[in-house]
Amino acid sequence: MKKFSAAETAAYGLGAVGKDMVYALSASYVMYYYQDILGLSATFVGFILMVARVFDALNDPFMGVLVAKTNTKFGKFRPWIISGTVLNALVLFALFSAPDLSGSGMMVYFAVVYILWGVTYTMMDIPYWSMIPAVTENPKDRENLSVVGRTCAGVGNALITVLTVITVNMLGGGNERAGFSRFALIISLIFIITEAVLFLAIKEQKSDVNTMKTVSVREMFESLFRNDQAMVTVITIVLINSALYITSNLIIYFFKYDIGPVVSQWQSSYTLFSTVGGGAQILGMMALYPILRKKMSNTQIFELCLKMSMTGYALILLLCFTPLSHNIVLLCVCGLLVFMANGMLTVLTTVFLSNSVDYGELKTGRREESVIFSMQTFVVKAASGFAVFLTGIGLDLIGLAGNSDTEGEIAIQSASTLTGLHLLMTIIPIIGLICALLVFKKKFILTDEKALEIAEDLKTKRG
Repeated sequence: MKKFSAAETAAYGLGAVGKDMVYALSASYVMYYYQDILGLSATFVGFILMVARVFDALNDPFMGVLVAKTNTKFGKFRPWIISGTVLNALVLFALFSAPDLSGSGMMVYFAVVYILWGVTYTMMDIPYWSMIPAVTENPKDRENLSVVGRTCAGVGNALITVLTVITVNMLGGGNERAGFSRFALIISLIFIITEAVLFLAIKEQKSDVNTMKTVSVREMFESLFRNDQAMVTVITIVLINSALYITSNLIIYFFKYDIGPVVSQWQSSYTLFSTVGGGAQILGMMALYPILRKKMSNTQIFELCLKMSMTGYALILLLCFTPLSHNIVLLCVCGLLVFMANGMLTVLTTVFLSNSVDYGELKTGRREESVIFSMQTFVVKAASGFAVFLTGIGLDLIGLAGNSDTEGEIAIQSASTLTGLHLLMTIIPIIGLICALLVFKKKFILTDEKALEIAEDLKTKRG
């Protein structure tokens, strides 16, 4: 059995860094670019983002079928990865380099280009994750590749979070529109280079050419309805991710329009907060969770994390009504609670989904891990779309005036608009997390003891 080399592993991780830099740029800054800089209605932008992401989620199984039926001398996955990368890089540059168009013309341009962005990203993303069984037969190598891919994807996301605002300002010389275009070009080139390295470094094994399993949307929902614990977990994932997406899309407005007029270099404050948030998520996953796990059950840690996150949001809201609202150190402390909790929640929901697979097998006699985990990807995309749509509606309701008509200066918002912004970015996430906690406490039964009991029952049943 061929040993997967360190160079191949590094190439796979590099591919994850590049593709998630692209994803993070689109997911976090499209609303800001088209609403604040170009002046489109936030509700319209949010609606298009929701439609595109739901379509993208529905498109995943179809893309899986196309990949499964592909057979070339380069394999079935790598041709899609490199072609999807080049197309998506071109569309990404077009997305952040919008021409001067009238209101309706800009709306059509955005709708078409963003939907194209989602389609071309799926072209390379589905093959990227699906190729693992085709590049190594070693179970340990496969597990290692999954960990490397997820970790490096987090690095790519963190790089965009930390670098975007301050780099856009530097590249554009204060002109955000020009800065985003140049930054998108750089990220597009990095994307193509990283995936080209992956394409050249990794070879697919022909023996695995017909092993890819595809899952339809119908199969996902049928499986979910048969497994009540998977459904509870998926509902909590939707609520938790919706809260985080709302926060990630609104926080830049808070720093620009609330802190910005007071702190001349708001970009550096935003970058510091984002850096602390990204580091806190990694710290939560890799350091705090293992420590807590020695003394607490997974269900206890999960409830603690939800309460930690709600506490962080509540403290941010309280700060906004005090003279300390612009104290970046205090804001970072509050953010630390939110993002560290979110890092641990990401780990825990994955554990709970895995346990729900065992539960489903014992209950129905069918083991459906591929279907259950496909559903996770589906609902996360749909939830992110819905959360961004709510964000757009909220921005229009509070009357936030974008910066599109100002010449480099920050538009001054009314006190009522800023109050509305404070409430949007804290109260709505808190409500979502409270709902997640109530659903979890009332319906979730897969405690550590129960999961162990089910595992023993399955072992006996199979034996």
